[in-house]
Amino acid sequence: MQYADNSGRQRRAIIIGGSMAGLFAATLLRKAGWRTDVYERTEVELFGRGAGIVTHDDLIQTLEHSGADLNDLGVRISERIAIDQEGHVIERLHYDQIVTSWDRLHQIMRATVPADSHHLGYNLVAIEQNLTSVTAVFENGVRETADLLVGADGFRSTVRGIVAPEVQPIYAGYVVWRGLAEEADIPPEAHAAVFDKFAFFLPPNNKNIGYPIAGPNNDLRPGHRRFNWVWYRPVDASQLDDMLTDSDGQRYDLSIPPPKVRADVIEALKADAHRMLPPPMREILMCVEKPFFTPIYDHVSPSLVYGRVALIGDAAAVCRPHIGMGIAKAGSDAESLAQELAEGGDIDASLARFNHVRQPIAVRSVQRGRDLGEYMLEHIDPSEGQNDPHWSEFHSVSGILKHTASSKFLRPTESQGDDK
Repeated sequence: MQYADNSGRQRRAIIIGGSMAGLFAATLLRKAGWRTDVYERTEVELFGRGAGIVTHDDLIQTLEHSGADLNDLGVRISERIAIDQEGHVIERLHYDQIVTSWDRLHQIMRATVPADSHHLGYNLVAIEQNLTSVTAVFENGVRETADLLVGADGFRSTVRGIVAPEVQPIYAGYVVWRGLAEEADIPPEAHAAVFDKFAFFLPPNNKNIGYPIAGPNNDLRPGHRRFNWVWYRPVDASQLDDMLTDSDGQRYDLSIPPPKVRADVIEALKADAHRMLPPPMREILMCVEKPFFTPIYDHVSPSLVYGRVALIGDAAAVCRPHIGMGIAKAGSDAESLAQELAEGGDIDASLARFNHVRQPIAVRSVQRGRDLGEYMLEHIDPSEGQNDPHWSEFHSVSGILKHTASSKFLRPTESQGDDK
């Protein structure tokens, strides 16, 4: 069904950003009766963004509602383990989940957006709006007017920078190193220890985790998969400034492109790994061709709606990756937006309802990420922390295994801190 305004014209939405949030918005709003167009600033199709993605029930639901092909979505895992310095298992938790890759999710969602409504090479430079419409102005001189503009352009959002410039990402005091190791390259002992599990090594102020994902071209055959290796590490502001400087002396503001990470920074990481990590996680790192890092930031916009502009996904709020639901939240934002706008009624009232529902969820998600991220910077002795309910819930080994990459805290039937 197509919903129209009083003149009989089909309502139109402009979506800025061709990543996952934008694809969700384009498809779900189109299913809600709107005409949608995606405008992505890059000149080529997006690919290779990030590495491993942990799925949640709400993400699976959004994919299903989008009409995405869920066949061979990823690798099924059923156990989380924590290992000690020698690589011995010290705790286990049964937890069924599918782990996939950004590439796979983008591939199946990109297939839901018609080619003639997906536009590359459109860099947004201005937004103009009145009470009933909004116009996107692009660097190439094109102007597009619609009933709604959706800012789905990530944590550095140009859209948010225009409508809410006061909302800026805040550095959390640590970074996350990432890398992919080919399954065939991993030594047999390391493979047997952690490959088919969601593995954690949790020394003070550090989190080293990993899990299997599909190989290139979504290859799920044993021996052809990859291991998503992750290490959260505290980094002070002066050290970060150096790490964000490439070999040519160029300093990047918020994050550095993976190919630009200096060789000496990577070598320092590997030296620390030899000193700090247990054998399985250390050996897997040595199989990663070129690890890269991303500083951890968070922010949350006080409103997700600014006139006829709606923010979703990381443009609206960035949650630290400990909760592993960046894409899931983007999908749920888009689904809520489409549901509110599907009735064909007053657009502004629908946007107000969307904001009322999703902005508090953004706040809760950001706070949960901060709760888990405290572990990186706190200095509580574990023996003392056991007497602190908050510490025990979020920073004990069992608490970290339970809450990492979990969205159960958003379920209305469960209280915060009871995510069993």
